[in-house]
Amino acid sequence: MADLDALRSRWLHALLPAREGAGHPDPDRYADDLLRRWSEPQRRYHTLAHLTAVLDHVDVLEEYAADPAAVRLAAWFHDAVYRPERSENEERSARLAERALTEAGVPASRTAEVVRLVRLTVTHAPADGDRDGQVLCDADLAVLASPPSAYAAYTAAVRAEYHFVPDDAFREGRAAVLRQLLALPRLFHTPHGRRAWEATARYNLTGELEMLSPGGGRAP
Repeated sequence: MADLDALRSRWLHALLPAREGAGHPDPDRYADDLLRRWSEPQRRYHTLAHLTAVLDHVDVLEEYAADPAAVRLAAWFHDAVYRPERSENEERSARLAERALTEAGVPASRTAEVVRLVRLTVTHAPADGDRDGQVLCDADLAVLASPPSAYAAYTAAVRAEYHFVPDDAFREGRAAVLRQLLALPRLFHTPHGRRAWEATARYNLTGELEMLSPGGGRAP
């Protein structure tokens, strides 16, 4: 069970340093809205636990970010809108971030950076010099380097989110995603991510792909 008070505190830690000036709306109203969104019943993987994990990983990678406050805000918004049957979740999340952060008193330049980062999670392909993008993408994909039991729980949660997809179609689609990830020259872009997570993530992805292949021995 997620610690909602701790998450509210982390929201304040993300928002307050990013604001400028005075007379802004109560920050708790935005926390309440985001926590409600991340608690929606259709979520099985993209839950408060995932949000917490991404924030934890951002803390680990903070030294590599150019604007840690923007990265933390992007972590809060990156899956704030999530419907597994729809393909525009990132774009709708980015638009939500733009509206909410502008109203909350975040300057236009930093709001634009948060919006850009949220949209970057469509591809998880930050440019070589994109320090903030590298931190957010690495934090979001760090689950791929989980220990075996945690990785199994992750894949089961992903399958549960897509419960409406028939087994054969899910197996085919998931395998395509895994092949696409394994074809990337690197999954992680920060020095810590490459050192601590790359090899384990590739091992996990390869094992899952083998299990999804015909005769692999398990249903997704």
